[in-house]
Amino acid sequence: MRVPRPSLRVPRVSLPRRDVKPADAYLPEAEEVMQNVARTFSVAAKLLPVTVRDDVVLLYLVLRTLDDLVDEQSPDAAAAVGAVETWLVTGEATTRETVILEDLSRRHDLPRASVTAFLQGMRDDLGVPDIRTESDLDVYCYRVAGCVGEMMASILGVWKDEAWGAARAMGNAMQRTNILRDVDEDLANGRVYLAADTLAAFGIADLAVQDRTELYRDQIARADTLYEQGFAGVPWLTHGRRSVAAAGSMYREILREIERSGYGASRGRAVVSRPRKAAIVARTFILPGRAA
Repeated sequence: MRVPRPSLRVPRVSLPRRDVKPADAYLPEAEEVMQNVARTFSVAAKLLPVTVRDDVVLLYLVLRTLDDLVDEQSPDAAAAVGAVETWLVTGEATTRETVILEDLSRRHDLPRASVTAFLQGMRDDLGVPDIRTESDLDVYCYRVAGCVGEMMASILGVWKDEAWGAARAMGNAMQRTNILRDVDEDLANGRVYLAADTLAAFGIADLAVQDRTELYRDQIARADTLYEQGFAGVPWLTHGRRSVAAAGSMYREILREIERSGYGASRGRAVVSRPRKAAIVARTFILPGRAA
C-alpha cells in the first residue's frame, strides 16, 4: 500500500556480494529507519526486552525496504524480491536483506512459509491486486501483514500454539486499518484495496464522492474483531507482550480517529496524536492480561 514517505529514505539493497556486511552491522541504519519512518512501531519497540529488540528492528528493516521498493515501483523491486526468493531455495545470502534473514532464521527458526507469503504479497503489489471479496482481502492482508505477525512471533517466542493465529489476526487487523486510513491516497494512485463485492453491497460506485459511513462501520467492525483475536494471544508470547499490546492499541486508535472524524467524511489520513499515543502506552502498564 502506498503511504507518504518522510524525507529519510530507506537504504537500498542492490549490493554486490563483496559489499554485504554481517547482519549486526546493519543495526544502526535499521534503528535510524525505524525512528524516522515508523514512529508508532518505534515507540512500541522501546518496550521490547534487549534480548529480542535488535532482531525485531533488523526484521523491520528488511520488510520495510522491500515494501518501499514495491510501493514506489522501483526498478530494483523485482530483483530485491527475487534475491530473497533465491535465498529461500538455495540458502545463498547475497544482499543485505538475505544476510539479515539468514541470521534471524538461524537463531529464531523464522517460518519460511511466512517469508514466502510476504514475497507473494510484494509480487501482488508489483501489479494491481484483484480484491473481489472479503476472503480475497483476508488473503491479501495475510500476505502483507498477517505473515509479518508470524515472523514477529517466531522472534518473540510463543508458549502456546494458539499464539500463531493471534499473531496473524493482529497483523491482518493492522493492515485493514492501513487500508481504511489510506483510502484517499490510494484512490489518488489509482488503487482500491477494499473488496469490490463489499463496495457494491453498500452501493458505492465512486469512493471519492459517495458517503462512506456504513461501509466504514462495517470495515471497522471487522478490524476490531481481528484486534480482539490478536490481543487474546498476547499473554501467550514469551517476550515483548507489553510492546505488542502497545503497538496494537496505538494502531487500533486509528479506527477510533476515523470514527471521530465522521467515518471518512473528512477526507485524508486519520492521525493519532503523540499525547494520545503516550496515554495508550501508559495504559499497557496497568493491563496485565495484555501487557504482562
